[in-house]
Amino acid sequence: MLPLDQIRQLLLEHDDPRHLERPANFDLDTSRECFARLVSALEERFGPSCASGLAQDASFYGAIDVPADATGFGRPLRAAMSNFGSYYVTARVVADEGAPSGEAALTQEFVTWFDDVCQAAGCTFVPAELLREPYDGPSFLEAHRDKELIAALAAAGEVTDDEDEDESDVGVAYWNDRYFEYM
Repeated sequence: MLPLDQIRQLLLEHDDPRHLERPANFDLDTSRECFARLVSALEERFGPSCASGLAQDASFYGAIDVPADATGFGRPLRAAMSNFGSYYVTARVVADEGAPSGEAALTQEFVTWFDDVCQAAGCTFVPAELLREPYDGPSFLEAHRDKELIAALAAAGEVTDDEDEDESDVGVAYWNDRYFEYM
C-alpha cells in the first residue's frame, strides 16, 4: 500500500471543485472495466452473495456489498470505487451509513489482499482511516451547506444554541464526503 502521506497528496491533487461528481477526463469504459475487476475479485473471495450497484449523482462509481455471514468479520463489508484519481477504492466494515467506522477493523490479511487486487485493477486503495480525516480541500460539500443552514435557522430563531451544541459535526466534511458520497 502507498504511504498515507502520498495517498493524502493524491486526494488533494485530484480534488477539482468544478467537477464534484467526476473529473473532466472521466473515462466510462475504463471505469466500467476497473469496477468489473473489483466485483469479480470480491465474488471470487466471498461468493455469489455479493451485490454490486452503480451510483448516480455521486463522486463514486459504484459499491460492492458483502453480507455479514460471508465476510468472516461478523459484519457486512462495503467496497466502493470513486470516479477520481486512479480510481480510489476503499473498503470498510459497515457499522452505519455514515463515514467509515473505526469500531470494527478489517484484518491486515484482507487489507493486503485487497490492496493487491486494487493495484492489479489499476486502482489506489485508500484506507478508511484517511477518509475519516477532516476534509481540507477546495470543494464546497454538503456538510458545509449544513453549517450555513444551521446559521440561517439560528438567525431566524428556529434553532436555539442548546439544540446546536449537540451537533458538533455540523458543517464538518470528511475526505469520505468528497470521494465516496452522493453530490
